[in-house]
Amino acid sequence: MLKHIQIENFALIDSLNLELESGLTMITGETGAGKSILLGALGLILGNRADLSAIRDTSRKCIVDAQFDISKLDLQETFEEYDLDYDHTSFLRREILPSGKSRAFINDTPVNLQVMNRIGERLIDIHSQHQTLQLAKDTFQIEVLNSFVIEATKNVKKSFAFFLQKYQEELSIFKAAQKELKALELKGIEFSKELDYNNFLLNELEEANLDQLNQNALEDENEQLSNVEGITEVLTEFDATVSTDDQGILDQLRHLQSKFQSISSYSKKYENLKDRVSSILLELEDIHQEVVHEIDAIEPDPERLTQINELLSLLENLYRKHQVEEVENLIQIRDELADKVFESQGLDKKIKKQEFIIANSKNNLQKLGKELTALRRAHKEKLEQEVIAIVQQLGMPDAQFKIDINSVTTFGAYGVDEIKFVFTANKGSQLLALDKAASGGELSRLMLAIKSILSRCKNLPTIIFDEIDTGVSGAIATQMAQIMKKMSHGLQVMAITHLPQIASAGNDHLIVKKTSNNNTTYSSIERLDPAARLEEIAQMLSGGEISNAARENARALLN
Repeated sequence: MLKHIQIENFALIDSLNLELESGLTMITGETGAGKSILLGALGLILGNRADLSAIRDTSRKCIVDAQFDISKLDLQETFEEYDLDYDHTSFLRREILPSGKSRAFINDTPVNLQVMNRIGERLIDIHSQHQTLQLAKDTFQIEVLNSFVIEATKNVKKSFAFFLQKYQEELSIFKAAQKELKALELKGIEFSKELDYNNFLLNELEEANLDQLNQNALEDENEQLSNVEGITEVLTEFDATVSTDDQGILDQLRHLQSKFQSISSYSKKYENLKDRVSSILLELEDIHQEVVHEIDAIEPDPERLTQINELLSLLENLYRKHQVEEVENLIQIRDELADKVFESQGLDKKIKKQEFIIANSKNNLQKLGKELTALRRAHKEKLEQEVIAIVQQLGMPDAQFKIDINSVTTFGAYGVDEIKFVFTANKGSQLLALDKAASGGELSRLMLAIKSILSRCKNLPTIIFDEIDTGVSGAIATQMAQIMKKMSHGLQVMAITHLPQIASAGNDHLIVKKTSNNNTTYSSIERLDPAARLEEIAQMLSGGEISNAARENARALLN
C-alpha cells in the first residue's frame, strides 16, 4: 500500500507531505482544483516520461517521493532480478532537474524508467478510461480467468496453479529445444556449403603427415645431398692432411707431445704446454674419427634428394594456401578442420536429439494444456455468474457476460486456449467482443466488477479509481461505493469522485483545494475531520449554499 507521498515543485503543488491510510480513501474537490495533479505525480513513480512544463519553479528541481508497504506483494524476486535492495518498506523517487534531465531511484539505487515502470505497475493500478481499454485485451482476459481458477482450486492437490507451473516449465524446455534446433539447422546449412571443401583441405593436410615433418632437418639434409661432391672433397682432404704417415698433422702433434713430455719435469709452465698440446691432439683425433665416419656415410642419393625437395615444395604450397609460416600452424589448422568435419558429421545426430525433445515436450504440453482447459471450462461459469451479478447491481439488469474458450494449435504462455470475453448490456442483443459491445461507461462498470472479484483472488496493488462513477448516479453510485468498500477490506483503494454517495463510503477523505495568492495559484490536499467531511458531503449534495436538509442527508450517507 501507498503509505506516504511527498511532492515538491510539481504543477500547482509547491510542497505536499501526505500520509495515506489503508482501506478506502475518497478524494474530492471542485473541478479544476488539481485532483489530476496527484495522478500525474504518481505517474512519475510509475515510470512515465517527465515533462519540464510540469515543474512549477524552473529554478529548482521537482521531486516526487513515495513510500510503500510491499510486504504482501511478493516482489522480492523482482527486486533481486534488478539487483535492488529489498525491504518491506520501499521508496520510489523521481526528480526532474531544471535542465529537464530526469532521475529515478528505488531504495536510493538509480534505475532507468523501464525498471521504474516494471516495479511501479506492481505497486499502483490507476484505473482511468484509458486503463479500462485493457479489459478488451486478450492477455488481460486470460489473466483474469487464470486468477479466478487459481483461487477456486487452491485447496486441490492438482490445482490449476500446479498444472500452470508444470506447463510453463515444459514450455521453457520446448522453446529452448526449438531455439537449439534452429541454430543446428542453420549451422547444418553452413556446414553443407563448406563440408566438401573442408574435407578436401583436411585430407590434404593429413596426407602430408605433418606430425612427422621437421622442416629444419629436411632443409639440412637437402643442403647435404645437394653438395655431396664438395663435402666429400673437403672431408677427404682433411683426412689426408691430418693422417698421412710421418707427414700428417696427427703424427707431428704426437712427436711434439713427446718432446714436451721430456721437458715437462723442468718447469710447471712446460708441463702446462705439454697438457695443452695433448688436449689439441685429443680433439683433433676425435674430429678425424668423425670425418672418417662421415666419409664412409656420405654418398649420393638422388631419390632421397627428390623426395626431400617434394616435401619442402609441399610445405611451401601449404604455407601459401593457408597463409601461415610454420608446420605447427598447419597442424593447428588441420585439427580445427577435423573438428569441423567431425561436428558436421555429428550434426544429424544432434538435430535428431532436439527433434525428439521437441516431440516429447510437445506431447507433454498438449496433455498439460488439456488439463488447464478442463479446469477453465469447469470454473468459467462461476466467474460469469459473479460478474453478471455485480454489473446488474450497477444498473445493467439485462447484461449478459460469457467467456468463450477455444483451443488453438499453438502453445501460448498460459496454455492452448484462446480466451474471449463477450458482453451485451441489452436484452436480446448479440454477445460481442468487449470493444464492440460496450460503451465507455459500461466498460468501466464491467471493469469494476472484474477488479472486485480479482481483489479476493490475488494480491492486487493499490487501486486508484479516477472518476469511475462518470455517467452514473443515485442507487447505482451507492452500489459502486459498496463494491469499492468491499474491495478495500483486502487492499488499499482510492477513488476520485464527484458523487456524494461514493465519497461518503470511504473510511478516509481527502479534499483537493485550489487557492490564489499574489497572482499565484496553489493546489493543496487536506485530510478532512468528521465535521469538515460532513460539510463537504453536504456541499456535494446541495451544489451551492449548504442547507440543513443537505447536512441531514450527508449525515445519513455517512452513517
